[in-house]
Amino acid sequence: MARTRVVVGLLGTTLDGGYSAARWERWRPSVAICQQAELPIDRLELLVSAQAERLAAQIQADLAQVAPGVAVTLHPFSVKDPWDFSEVYTALADFAERYPWKPEREDYYVHITTGTHVAQICLFLLCETRTLPGRLLQSSPPRGADRQERKLQSPAGHVEVIDLDLAKYQQLAARFRARRAVGESMLKAGIATGNPAFNRMIERLEQVATRSRDPLLITGETGTGKSALCQRLFELRRARLRLTGELVAVNCATLRGDTAASALFGHARGAFTGAAEARAGFLRKADKGMLFLDEIGELGRDEQAMLLRALEDKRFYPVGSDKEVASDFQLVAGTNRDLGAEVAAGRFREDLLARISLWVFEMPPLRDRPEDLAPNLDYELDRLSLELGHPVALSRAARAAFLRFAKAAPWPANFRDFGAALRRLATLADGGRVDEDTVEEELARLRATWARHRAAATAHATDDAPSTPLAGAAGRERDDLGLLREVLGAKATELDRFDCVQLAEVVRVCQRAPSLSSAGRALFARSLRDRSSRNDADRLRKYLARFDLQFEALRAAPP
Repeated sequence: MARTRVVVGLLGTTLDGGYSAARWERWRPSVAICQQAELPIDRLELLVSAQAERLAAQIQADLAQVAPGVAVTLHPFSVKDPWDFSEVYTALADFAERYPWKPEREDYYVHITTGTHVAQICLFLLCETRTLPGRLLQSSPPRGADRQERKLQSPAGHVEVIDLDLAKYQQLAARFRARRAVGESMLKAGIATGNPAFNRMIERLEQVATRSRDPLLITGETGTGKSALCQRLFELRRARLRLTGELVAVNCATLRGDTAASALFGHARGAFTGAAEARAGFLRKADKGMLFLDEIGELGRDEQAMLLRALEDKRFYPVGSDKEVASDFQLVAGTNRDLGAEVAAGRFREDLLARISLWVFEMPPLRDRPEDLAPNLDYELDRLSLELGHPVALSRAARAAFLRFAKAAPWPANFRDFGAALRRLATLADGGRVDEDTVEEELARLRATWARHRAAATAHATDDAPSTPLAGAAGRERDDLGLLREVLGAKATELDRFDCVQLAEVVRVCQRAPSLSSAGRALFARSLRDRSSRNDADRLRKYLARFDLQFEALRAAPP
């Protein structure tokens, strides 16, 4: 089956111009490109500015006469300043992201003869990086021995294919790999992380961040670095000319009551008592930039509905206004909640979750990243040294003691605990050098703080636990058997009494836990200190598999 040839190009308002009969005697690039005997094309994708719609219609009609076999599609292409490199590059990159490329059965050529010099440079760069997956095509009018062609109707001129096949240019390929590595390093703040799961997540995020404007959802426990990652993500997109606006970061947990909608979407003057002046709101402030909604699960249902429409239409009504406003922003949402469970509980809109979860990136907790403790320790010490105005370092023994503790520690608040501990050590360091005694004092403080928090959480859980009408061992045994019959059916009666008691407790923990990892940590917390491997999720998954059970099925059933 023959492959389809497709040419993508900008309508030339000067070179392609003309409405009188004399236009047929002129060389017009967008017409001539469709008349090449040595390079016949099947489809022309023509990018047209709003001011050139009439000319585009004329070109389309003329092509129907001289090249009836070529399908012509017009695409709106609007920039305020065609000589603004950032604006033109962003608009062309957006077209590349939206266009349904089919490289498995189509060949693409990018016509660079029309448009401003800025547009031509941008097209070259986009082809070079394969954002536009085609080869450059340059056309020219008849020349030399072919000048007689000028007297013909609609002269075709010449074309030249400029091949940027990266397989032939290893130096360029190496440059692209280096550029991507720079982007990944930027997202990691230059920290040489070694955790495979975290590095894979960063690699994918760099790819999506430089190619897509879809919403991103960053999940993870409190303190895993969602806000810091969003800041670096914004800096990367600005460096790649994908954003021209600013980063607007909002903690949704601080938005409460009637003021939440006003803060996000703005309000008209007099919209409510105290609204003496109109307010733009965070969404309009983020126009052409990035909006980070941290703890998006805290948003009220009304604000969720308004946000969904703003994402889909890029337009919304400020509070108390009957006039729509527009804002074109990229949304990055952060949460430490299981939004799927929030949907099931009726607290989060299912349609909004579907809209924001096209790309989901989970930040692993610090306790699951032992390889990254040492490089993050060095990063924090360098940062604190700059902030305090003098070098801060740990002695060899102090460093070994801290890292030995860190690799077995639960770090319930993740980098917030980690960073706070190092800040205290740096502050107490005499002469900027932290000794082993100071480290041991800090470790004792952390152990005591975490123990108090665990005790308080256990007491709270006990107070909230429902009482049971059954008492004593016999009642507990009947409860265990009844629970296992719900998940195992008749197979529950075939279990040994020991397995019945143990498995019932595991099932109860799984039903209440938000994730497999969380259930594993709850079940195996006591043995955590004595193990070199802390993959509690895998350990729990294998245990459940002995009874043909899966965590997802247990979690879906109500406890």
